[in-house]
Amino acid sequence: MAKESKNDRRVARHERVRKSLHGTPERPRLCVYRSLKNISVQVIDDVNGVTLAAASSLDKDLKAAYGGNKEAAKLVGEAIAKRALAKGIETVCFDRGGFLYHGRVQELAEAAREAGLKF
Repeated sequence: MAKESKNDRRVARHERVRKSLHGTPERPRLCVYRSLKNISVQVIDDVNGVTLAAASSLDKDLKAAYGGNKEAAKLVGEAIAKRALAKGIETVCFDRGGFLYHGRVQELAEAAREAGLKF
């Protein structure tokens, strides 16, 4: 039998969490995706199927020299909080995407909280 990959296990965790986690227009979902070189986040309204705000370490205005470290994650967290608050979104439900709440994911979440998002 072939060994299950780390990404397969992450996707299984994400599917398990997404059974009970849904974004509404009043409280959208803050979805995180972390790759080896970058990190991105979206604020999603699952009822209407639209992305309300997004930020990534690839954005030119963030000026992250390298997107795969905690400093870049902190910049992305602050950016998504500013963009969400500008659109009138104050509370979100946090979807870590099956990733462990540790390292870059944790830095992003804490930076978004410090910048004014509630979750």
